[in-house]
Amino acid sequence: MKTILRNSAAAVVLVLAVFPAAASAEVEIQWWHAMAGALGERVNDLAKRFNAEQKQYKVVPVFKGSYDETMAGGIAAFRAKNPPHILQVYEVGTATMMAAKGAIKPVYEVMAQADKKWDPQQYIPAVTSYYTDNQGKMLSLPFNSSTPVFFYNKDVFRKAGISAPPKTWAEVQEAAQKAKAAGSACGFTTGWQSWVMLETMSAWHNQEFATRSNGFEGLDAKLSFNTLMAVRHVSRLSSWAKGELFTYAGRRNEPEAKFFNGECAMLTSSSTAYANIKKNAKFDFGVAKLPYYEEETGAPYNTIIGGASLWVMAGKKPAEYAGVARFFEFLSSPVIAAEWHQETGYLPITNAAYLATQKGGFYERNPGTDISVQQMIGNKPTKFSKGVRLGNFVQIRAIIDEELEAVWAGKKAPKDALDEAVKRGNEQLRRFEQANKGAK
Repeated sequence: MKTILRNSAAAVVLVLAVFPAAASAEVEIQWWHAMAGALGERVNDLAKRFNAEQKQYKVVPVFKGSYDETMAGGIAAFRAKNPPHILQVYEVGTATMMAAKGAIKPVYEVMAQADKKWDPQQYIPAVTSYYTDNQGKMLSLPFNSSTPVFFYNKDVFRKAGISAPPKTWAEVQEAAQKAKAAGSACGFTTGWQSWVMLETMSAWHNQEFATRSNGFEGLDAKLSFNTLMAVRHVSRLSSWAKGELFTYAGRRNEPEAKFFNGECAMLTSSSTAYANIKKNAKFDFGVAKLPYYEEETGAPYNTIIGGASLWVMAGKKPAEYAGVARFFEFLSSPVIAAEWHQETGYLPITNAAYLATQKGGFYERNPGTDISVQQMIGNKPTKFSKGVRLGNFVQIRAIIDEELEAVWAGKKAPKDALDEAVKRGNEQLRRFEQANKGAK
């Protein structure tokens, strides 16, 4: 028996000597995301690349469905005390995540506790300002950020005798009329109408969308986007709709198909539409900055972001947070951030990634892909142009969509629709405020 025990002990020592890594197994980092299709494949590639570069941590990306489903799943998992380490949340869920007491661990804390020489100044201010608190500290890491841009059919423009993309909305009207006269079925359409036509248009002209700095300064904010400019803009689009210069085709990105199939001569939508348009369009197209109203003092300012950021969930071990910090460093590195920007059409999140892309000649080879960046960094964000951060924003956007659809259908006057959208939206804000008393 003693001989057996001695032999067994010797065997254990031998195993430990031969396999010392068993005592320091990889720390697993769960990353829940909402990126499907080709974008999901790129997310998987990022994780594989990070895992191959080091052996201390293993990032495991898990597709959890739509943005709504991913966010709901992450919150439910936190309540069940088993959340992922990293949760991708779209920008309209930012206020909800901030108000979720004890559910998140701010990025600036994660990086500081990991003793990383992390410089928040490396990120593009117009992107990161949306995800910072009132002290300027980053709460989540920008990941897939986009902004609205203007697409136009160069073939139609040449046929219609239009020499350059329109800079103002008055010029858009002229171009739409000429395009229609030249045979286009539709002059102009837009994707994401609330984000582009109201939220971004307000920022582009440095006009208030909601009080309390568009919601950044407190949950007691009130909607105020029914401005004179907004009423005039929606009225202009309404008149275009009646004259068949503007075609409404859906709340999300559905209108993009009307552009790349050649039906509409002009489109405003997310900068990420570029890849899909390039793949499907059978014509020469261009990308330009959003049109603006020259009578508005100082315009244009800067556009606002869409997309999503990465939130770190609370309740994890220090070693796991160290892994998250290292992964965030990886995502923010110039090479990785530049590749993500170039491959997906999302904005570069760091200044270095933008410069690397520029110096590498990517923008020269792909004209128009830098327009989104120019719009974001052209001016320092103001309290009205850095974005909109409100509770129950998903519900508010749905209300805005309903009211705008009533305008396009000729059932409501623009001012009445915007006034009603503000009224109904404020009811949602008060519900959120009541449910999150004490949150900051």
